[in-house]
Amino acid sequence: MNIINARLRGKPGLYRIEVQGQRIAAIVAQGDGAAPGAPGDLDAQQNLVVPPFVEPHIHLDATLTAGEPNWNMSGTLFEGIERWAERKQLTTHEDIKARATKTIGMLVDHGIQHVRTHVDVTDPSLTALKAMVEVREQVRDWVDVQIVAFPQEGIESFANGRALMTEAVAMGADVVGGIPHFENTRDQGVSSIKFLMDLAERTGCLVDVHCDETDDPQSRFLEVLAEETRVRGMGARVTASHTVAMGSYDNAYCYKLFRLLKMSGINFVSCPTESIHLQGRYDGYPKRRGLTRVAEIDRAGMNVCFGQDSIVDPWYPLGNGNILRILEAGLHICHMLGYEDLQRCLDLITDNSARTLNLGERYGIEVGRPANLLLLSAPDDYEMVRSQGHALVSVRNGQVLMRRTPAHVERLG
Repeated sequence: MNIINARLRGKPGLYRIEVQGQRIAAIVAQGDGAAPGAPGDLDAQQNLVVPPFVEPHIHLDATLTAGEPNWNMSGTLFEGIERWAERKQLTTHEDIKARATKTIGMLVDHGIQHVRTHVDVTDPSLTALKAMVEVREQVRDWVDVQIVAFPQEGIESFANGRALMTEAVAMGADVVGGIPHFENTRDQGVSSIKFLMDLAERTGCLVDVHCDETDDPQSRFLEVLAEETRVRGMGARVTASHTVAMGSYDNAYCYKLFRLLKMSGINFVSCPTESIHLQGRYDGYPKRRGLTRVAEIDRAGMNVCFGQDSIVDPWYPLGNGNILRILEAGLHICHMLGYEDLQRCLDLITDNSARTLNLGERYGIEVGRPANLLLLSAPDDYEMVRSQGHALVSVRNGQVLMRRTPAHVERLG
């Protein structure tokens, strides 16, 4: 199979991408003119072909549960945790598998082939984790799933939290998580970070911590995570998710913090639609935006990407799996609609996310790499956002996984 008349990001002209089996066999320049195709070819029609979209932060065990048994009426993060604790009592193995699989189908329909999901392990039976380990195997032809052992109610503050985290990794979690700002005391928050970093270092797991997801400017666990990362030399393997308290830090402290962050090499995930919904709830006017400093992180040369976080759950009542929706909203919310930002905005849901997930040579349009590709509906990053474009064809391991037919509008009169 060949993909013809393809534009590649950052390269002039058109290209033919030749696929043999499950790998990219060749990338051949066509010049500027469109070429006729042979039977079986996919015609990109002079639009972008990119690696698959990546979902770096979602909670698949909680999706599609909003309002069950009660709605989050205040719209706050902490009421969301309370509502989830209620819903968690009703979860079963099959319930989680059915909802997670349905949600993964929604992600696949929008061109996502790599997913990192946080799975709540503050449950003595580890019901959600057991279900998601099965789902990970069952959907492997659609997506690659990384599972984060996520202590939703704390490591130190939850009974047997350390033992549950250790068991979760032994059962097959790929990534060690944490939530230091939710621990009962600052000391517990610090000790939870040291514990989770020890666990990850000992087992070879990646790290992804819900870090300072609060408007409180005194929540400063990011500096602890970054220093632990720096000392251990684990930067490429460690991610700080949310870090929304950074939006409330004063500039003097943040200037010092950025020096440490750059030395640590840590990755960042922002979930802009969720954060702007949940944060700032206790403010009068003017209200804080409730997000981390995405543009500043990016312009300082650090790695940052966008995630959806939730789809119809106690924290966020909307969502349909379309990460391009998150990209457009995030660019608005983060003041990133400048010319240079728009020219490379797809980085925030492709290459940067792949780096966060540590995908390495399993990702990218290069000869010898897996033939995992998307044919998009626009010729460049800017037009994808401006036109609210779509992934039209998703190719996985050399086979068409998804094909979308755009809506047709007939203008009358």
